[in-house]
Amino acid sequence: MRIRAVIAALPLLVLAACSSSSTAGSTSSGAVAGSSGAAASSAVATGSARSSAAPDLGPAVPAATAVAPAVAASELPTATGKFGEKPTLTFPKTPAVPSLQREVLSEGTGAVTKKGDYLVTHYLGQVWGGTKAFDNSYDRKPNTSTFQIGEGKVVPGWDVALVGVKIGSRVLLSLPPSDGYGSAGGANGAIKGTDTIVFVVDVVGVISPDAAGQTDAVPQPAVKGIPTVTGALGKEPKITVPKGLAEPKTNAVYVLAKGTGAKVVAGNVLAQLVVTDWTQSQTQSTWPKAGAKASASSSTGLQQITVDSSGALKGLIGVPLGSRVLVVVAASTNSSTGQTSSAAVAVLDIVAQA
Repeated sequence: MRIRAVIAALPLLVLAACSSSSTAGSTSSGAVAGSSGAAASSAVATGSARSSAAPDLGPAVPAATAVAPAVAASELPTATGKFGEKPTLTFPKTPAVPSLQREVLSEGTGAVTKKGDYLVTHYLGQVWGGTKAFDNSYDRKPNTSTFQIGEGKVVPGWDVALVGVKIGSRVLLSLPPSDGYGSAGGANGAIKGTDTIVFVVDVVGVISPDAAGQTDAVPQPAVKGIPTVTGALGKEPKITVPKGLAEPKTNAVYVLAKGTGAKVVAGNVLAQLVVTDWTQSQTQSTWPKAGAKASASSSTGLQQITVDSSGALKGLIGVPLGSRVLVVVAASTNSSTGQTSSAAVAVLDIVAQA
């Protein structure tokens, strides 16, 4: 039995085998990691976005590590609308600014965002001088888009420029190619390798990577014949598979403590979890340890998990956010490779819909 196969059956996007290696969650076509609306097409980070620069900037130009000194306001686009409203961009007649720019259009009063935070946002993206947005989340309301900053999961300009922003702020970002998609371009050809891209981002909220489910979630009646879970709500739980307990024949989800948030829908959720094989010979947890920093590189902290109507986690649909649930996954055999995976069990604290 390999724990990697067990984990893949859940499916967990970031958690990897119990070894020295770990795999960061990857995003392919959404505008932001964890977009909860329709599949989007732009600001996802890729490895090439970090390492390649547009030809007109030269191959040695790296992505920015800090926002550049501000240029005159007349050199940047203007945006209509208030926080929460879909903006319209108007571009100056001057050439695109060749440095990473951030202009706070209206400042919020909330906490300041930090590297590793998950930002809850609305945004609109447009190529400099273009007449139409290549992507925006405002048309997907009431859904917001949630993504992690500072961990290589979005384009470099977002990773840098959205750190240090107060919640409730509307910001305008101008990203030269090296801070966006580099020479590869993106958005299915809508963004060329020489394009500067501009975003208006409304920072609606923030979720800390060490967030957990509700401490006041309502415990549900115990169910016989399943693994037991101990530990206070809001803290890392412990799973015990009683000796001799038969392995499950089917996948199942049990609500251990019911939260009061909105009901989970098919899509992505953010969760803390502990997962183990049925013999408990291999166990892994995303819960940050005391004094340890939650980060994608160490597979700790909130993880983005896909929930659909056919997978092992389909039972999460309809469960309120803030809940703690137990998931059992039956043993299976990969039809292509013949590799078998043992039954597994996981406890998830469902924090947010992403």
